[in-house]
Amino acid sequence: MKNKFLILPVLAAVALAGCETAKVHPVYDPVGYKPKNPSNVRVKVSLQDRMVYVMEGNKPLLVTATAIGLPDKPTPRGNYRVIEKIEHKRSGSYGFWSNGSNIIAGTSGQCPGGGYHYVGYPMEYWVGFAPGYGFHVGSVWPVPRTHGCLRIHQHAARELYELVRIGTPVDIAQTQPEDATLGKNPPRPQDYNDPDPPKSLMVSPAAFKVFPSDALRDQP
Repeated sequence: MKNKFLILPVLAAVALAGCETAKVHPVYDPVGYKPKNPSNVRVKVSLQDRMVYVMEGNKPLLVTATAIGLPDKPTPRGNYRVIEKIEHKRSGSYGFWSNGSNIIAGTSGQCPGGGYHYVGYPMEYWVGFAPGYGFHVGSVWPVPRTHGCLRIHQHAARELYELVRIGTPVDIAQTQPEDATLGKNPPRPQDYNDPDPPKSLMVSPAAFKVFPSDALRDQP
């Protein structure tokens, strides 16, 4: 059976100063386990350690890093519940204005001119817990980076999406008790600074990757 925490070298080609330089990143692919009772699943977020703990009682089902909101656009704290799940969601605020081959990054309220239409930034495996806030696939920076949402690595977001259901509790706090155990020196994604795909891809349906639907494993 594959160990999803195994660190293996992979190559990511990045164009720098007119030439291509190979970057080596460790694989980030945390294990997600099936709950015995989905009604007992809860999600706990530590803003200080930028970690997400999906728990069933005292049993961790998924432990994964997250990117949190900027100081002026903070991730909200408090006790919430999952209010929506959308596998292929696009942002209603941030994205691109497209007019044929002309594609400009921008916000939904600022059209650059006639003939353009707005296409939101892809936010795959959206798990909303408050109006305008949710978990979704994105670059997991080690510093506050988002507009308040909680970005999850693409290799962990499908597991989170499958583990929760409408009504699952979400507890977001500065710290969590699990920080001292599960969150102590965990692996974190290293590919956060890789460039985005071309804008032409980001506005197309191909922006949404296909991940296996059986992402969760049976508990050992």
